[in-house]
Amino acid sequence: MLASRLFASTALACALALSFPAANAATLDISTASITEVQAAFSQGLTSQKLLDAYLKRIEAYDKKGPTINAVILLNPKAKAEAQKLDAERKAGKIRGPLHGIPVILKDNYDTFDLQTTGGSQLLLGSVPPDDAFVVKKLREAGAIIVAKVNLSEWAGGGGSVSGATDPLVLERGAVPNGSSTAGGQTRNPHDLSRGPAGSSGGTGAGLAAAFAQFGLGTDTGGSIRSPSSVNGIAGLKPTRGLLSRDGIIPLALSFDTGGPMARNVTDVAISLGAMTGVDAADAATKPSAGQFKTDYTPYLKTGSLKGARIGVARDFFGQDAEVDRVMEASIATLKKLGATVIDVRYPSYMLGMRQPGYSLIMASEFKAQVTDYLGTLKPGFPKTFDDVVRLSNDPKTKYRQPEKAYALTYTATQALDLDDPIYLVAKNEGLALVKASVDAVLSSNKLDAIVYATNPRPAQPIDPKAAPAGAANSPTNIANQTGYPDLIVPAGITKDGLPVTISFFGPAWSEPKLLGYGYDFEQATHARVLPKNTPSLPSDRIEF
Repeated sequence: MLASRLFASTALACALALSFPAANAATLDISTASITEVQAAFSQGLTSQKLLDAYLKRIEAYDKKGPTINAVILLNPKAKAEAQKLDAERKAGKIRGPLHGIPVILKDNYDTFDLQTTGGSQLLLGSVPPDDAFVVKKLREAGAIIVAKVNLSEWAGGGGSVSGATDPLVLERGAVPNGSSTAGGQTRNPHDLSRGPAGSSGGTGAGLAAAFAQFGLGTDTGGSIRSPSSVNGIAGLKPTRGLLSRDGIIPLALSFDTGGPMARNVTDVAISLGAMTGVDAADAATKPSAGQFKTDYTPYLKTGSLKGARIGVARDFFGQDAEVDRVMEASIATLKKLGATVIDVRYPSYMLGMRQPGYSLIMASEFKAQVTDYLGTLKPGFPKTFDDVVRLSNDPKTKYRQPEKAYALTYTATQALDLDDPIYLVAKNEGLALVKASVDAVLSSNKLDAIVYATNPRPAQPIDPKAAPAGAANSPTNIANQTGYPDLIVPAGITKDGLPVTISFFGPAWSEPKLLGYGYDFEQATHARVLPKNTPSLPSDRIEF
């Protein structure tokens, strides 16, 4: 039923995506097609095997050869067999839904019962979890094919955040290269190979920009879906906390953590999101989503969605890069053309002043405790506690040891508090409540439907953190984590140096339907996404069927 509604509502788009070079043949270009268009091609004879093969050819050409994007940690050896099985089901008349036969890549902190899950750490190489993460299981049931587990900032940045530090030695020694891990090595940005893919979902961001799969999953604790989506020039969603289960995802800080979809267009974000929602008894945070979640977000994808919307512009975060500001001003003009009422807004100065220290304290404390809980579920032969991870990461005998990461983990160990410590509890209970109340006040006092900002106030940064501009970028992304509110990322334009810029649509809890509508409307008016110059189209991208 869902698949048929998708086909009917996007018949024109499907017709544009398919071409007919001969009387009995059609073609589909995987670098531009949406999931809906792929499903329309399936109905005309395309097979999952052909689709998967086309994506694997891009991985073969660009991941470990050519530009050496190095996004993939592990290819799924069973992917082709799964495609064959799903093709047989389709032939027999069984179609599971819009994700039937669709290739996906997973950030390698999502548990998979049949593939290792490393969290980016060499200490977990070969660790196969006991079962799938909740959302991974739902994707498999929906017919998605896992193509690969992909790279990330080690431990999703856990132990690598020294943003709360002021000691120059700490900042220097803990400056981990942009987009690297000891399990996966260095991932490079396909738009500029000297720059990183951002963290922590950098492998997903770079892999999707390079068209290694139709969509992918990232995780977000302070911007870890949104920054990689931004610097790689794709769409992504950090959903409302509790909309998606975190069960089976290596935790960083559960007060902030969420998984979420990443894709090359808003349609694919919406379709994949609907397949993963649902209350999960193993994650209490999902309980409030009952009555809020949708299993189909595509009805909200309408041009004209921005007409009459009241959109705030977060002016606090402009002025850090002239080219990003230029793209954002053009985007704001587009919002107005599409009928939105646009209002400049600013967050309270007291909120901006306290949000980062409290965030860093909570993250360090929760990571130490919660990663220990996760490690306790693993088979023998792997570290069992955070202290084990710190010790082994600092051991010179550890293979592939990264000194910067080892130092950052040691620093985190000195900052982490017990979860019953009064200072931690004040930061969590009172600090986060203040941030949330402040954001609610900005939204309500201005009668806003959403707030927009440049997802990254600076474009993709050099791989070597010492080559980056002085001073940390002033980004508002972790406000969405501290409030638990959703944030949708949409490509907005390209700098004069060829680097992507994206716009974020940030709104109140459970506002995904509205945000997806706004993002889709903006996307259809701008079509700002480009295929990276270092991973251009291949002849095999156009599949004949």
